[in-house]
Amino acid sequence: MTKAVAVPELLTFGETMALFMPQDNKSIENSATLDVGFGGAESNVAIGVARLGGSVGWFGSLGNDPFGRSILKRIRGEGVDVSRASLVEGEQTGMMLRETVAGKMAVHYYRKHSAASHMQPEHLDLDYIRGCKMLHITGITPALSKSCRETIFAVAAAAKEAGVLISFDPNLRLKLWTIEEAREVVLPLAEQADYFLPGWDELRMLYDTDDFEAVKAELTKLKAVSVIKGVGDTTVVLENGQAVEVPFYPVDRVIDTVGAGDAFCSGFLFGLQQGMSPLESVRLGSISGALVVQMRGDWEALPDWAAVERRLSDKGWVER
Repeated sequence: MTKAVAVPELLTFGETMALFMPQDNKSIENSATLDVGFGGAESNVAIGVARLGGSVGWFGSLGNDPFGRSILKRIRGEGVDVSRASLVEGEQTGMMLRETVAGKMAVHYYRKHSAASHMQPEHLDLDYIRGCKMLHITGITPALSKSCRETIFAVAAAAKEAGVLISFDPNLRLKLWTIEEAREVVLPLAEQADYFLPGWDELRMLYDTDDFEAVKAELTKLKAVSVIKGVGDTTVVLENGQAVEVPFYPVDRVIDTVGAGDAFCSGFLFGLQQGMSPLESVRLGSISGALVVQMRGDWEALPDWAAVERRLSDKGWVER
């Protein structure tokens, strides 16, 4: 029997993988050792919200292997509720290897047949989902397998049925599926979302146009507040047909851009959790993203509230 726990205000759901990286920006081929960590868009967001002081949980499936057990302990150690995450006997935890080759980041995935790829709707604790206030999902999960696709729609349906708000980041991974396959899933999920968090490059592919006004017209048909990341050096908030640009928070130096989008999402969702407007929440997300790119790692650089709060009063940074 599953132990009853208080349901966190925000839940995230998806795959988290073991992560291997060479030291000192070497290639994998020429490195004698690899650092071991973990990463996953949804668990990264959960850790980010927890560090800011929010109430958050993450659930998904991991293999009952050394990697899965370590990942579960470390996410729990960050203050994230993992009471509905599963360690599946006989299944393996997905893995990814990341390296820098000729100055560019390269990622190699070993996630086929992972425990997460075998998730099914019957594995869900629907009461847990119905008990939260907001659910954050991404387009990565349905790209993993047919059963994952069915599971993400079951998660969204349970949330909608209970009046839970849905935040959706398409997070396109075209190594996992084609853009045509992605459209068939991502666009219907966007229609169910209350907050839609795409990047501008993703929207150009999803709607097959470079015309911002054409994309804006499509997004206006959605009920969601759309937060469009990376329109030039701004984030555009589209709400009730009105678009407002929020400039990126200035960065002194960029070390590693991996995890910046997840940091933005965590700051944005925490802001909403605290009763901030979407615009105020975008400012919070932009600060979180700016802090993360100045350090290395998927989630290790995610800031706490004290670090973000020091930058919120920056008077030189205003919306346009």
